[in-house]
Amino acid sequence: MSTLLLHLESATQYERIENVVSFVGEDASGSFGILPGHARMCTVLESGLARFRAAGAEWQFLAAPGAVLRLAEDGLHYSARRYLRDGDLERVRVALREQLAAEENALREVRMSLRRLEEEMLKRLWKLGRSGEAPL
Repeated sequence: MSTLLLHLESATQYERIENVVSFVGEDASGSFGILPGHARMCTVLESGLARFRAAGAEWQFLAAPGAVLRLAEDGLHYSARRYLRDGDLERVRVALREQLAAEENALREVRMSLRRLEEEMLKRLWKLGRSGEAPL
């Protein structure tokens, strides 16, 4: 029986999973599956869930804020900034929602900080202009 070698790669993690018999993901064109013997390919996966199954094992679920998937002779490469892997679909969904919420909060804080910085810079320029000093 032919199988795939799956490489899960992120900035801080690497996992090598042998004997993968099926991979299901979703890109801009929709949901797709990969079986051993599939032609070479490369695609960008949508943010969300993918899944794979190794021979004789249960489905494993992957969650990531987008990933690149590449299939070549040496295996299937799933590359993401970070990913979560678990056999429990609900646990992965909850972890993904929490991770995305935390990222949104952090981004909101950065935006607020930049807005405050911009306001302070404008105030300083206004004061410099009123005092007759040439701005830097």
